[in-house]
Amino acid sequence: MRSRGLLLLLVLAGLAVAFAPLPVQSAMPVEREFSVEASQYAYDPGEITVNPGDVVTIKLLATDVVHGIYVDGYGVSITADPGQTATLTFVADKPGSFRLRCNVTCGAMHPFMIGKLHVGPNLWFYRSIGLALIGILSSFILVTGRNHLTSEN
Repeated sequence: MRSRGLLLLLVLAGLAVAFAPLPVQSAMPVEREFSVEASQYAYDPGEITVNPGDVVTIKLLATDVVHGIYVDGYGVSITADPGQTATLTFVADKPGSFRLRCNVTCGAMHPFMIGKLHVGPNLWFYRSIGLALIGILSSFILVTGRNHLTSEN
């Protein structure tokens, strides 16, 4: 009976970890600069992470053909000629994950040239860690509860 109560508490804790709003750390906005190389069908780096309010500058270098970056959700874009660098600056004022897409047809695999812009902390990562710890604790309680019941019989 005691282990059922503990499991109920763990389930409630899991629901709280999964769905409760987490406090957002408000970091002072800073200027962030990223150099992104675009080559046929990939960006390097493929993911960019910033805090809300940061002034983001992307320096795009096209290494082989004309490439571009369009930031979904922000409506900003830039195009760079081969061997040239172009600069895009915007304020990351919308939290979430946004696609970086090539806005210049650069070949047959052009539709798959996608990157990501993450604005804000990775809350899913923290929630996943919390749920994993609750799962481990639940498994431990189940195993010790079964061992306790078999030792009584």
